[in-house]
Parts: sequence; C-alpha cells; structure tokens
Amino acid sequence: QVHLVESGGGLVQAGGSLRLSCAASGRSFDKYAMGWFRQAYAKEREFVAAISWSGGNTLYADSVKGRFIISRDKAKNTVYLQMNSLTPEDTADYYCAADSIYGKVNTLATMRIKYDYWGQGTQVTVSS
Repeated sequence: QVHLVESGGGLVQAGGSLRLSCAASGRSFDKYAMGWFRQAYAKEREFVAAISWSGGNTLYADSVKGRFIISRDKAKNTVYLQMNSLTPEDTADYYCAADSIYGKVNTLATMRIKYDYWGQGTQVTVSS
C-alpha cells in the first residue's frame, strides 16, 4: 500500500513559480515510476509529467515542456514538480500518482490507467 500526499499549491501571479511536493509512504516507493496529473474545472484529468524509478527518465506534456521540471528525492520519499512561467491555463488541481507495476517511463506513462495509487490533490491558481 502506498499513501501519497501533495503539498505546495496556492495562488500565484502569471509568470510566477511554484514547487509542488508529493510525499509518499509505503514499501518500495523507490521502485515506482511517478507521475503528475492535473484537472481543471469541468475538464478531464490530464497528464503533466512522469519520472522513472531511477529518476533517469522523464516525460512531459507538450503544454508544460520547458517550463515544468519533475524530480524525485528517494531519501525523502518525495517527488517534486517545479513549475515556472505559470499562466492562467495552468490553473487546476494537481495530483501525483504512483505506478507500482512498471518503474520505467514510456509513452504509456501519459495514461491514468497506468497508475494504481493517487493522492488527494493540491490546488494551483494562477491569476492574470
């Protein structure tokens, strides 16, 4: 069993930055691939970024590529999402997720069904 808790959300002006954290508890977390997804009001949850168990491979949605950085600290059992150059279109609830089956990252990492553990989310609001 894996328990995920996101933090770091809040209100920020356009052009600003936020760093989200996802603290994990449970066995074998360091073997899991991790992902970040977001869900804006009245929209479907969409993929943002993913990182392999080793941290050596990452994948980003086109909409955040070059602005967001996903990373992980195994010693702290934490995954981060550094978000820069934020725009109002980035406003959403952000969720971290764990894939306990496959620790690598490929194009399938963009699919919600790939992840079997989810956090409760943290809200990000970007004002114009």
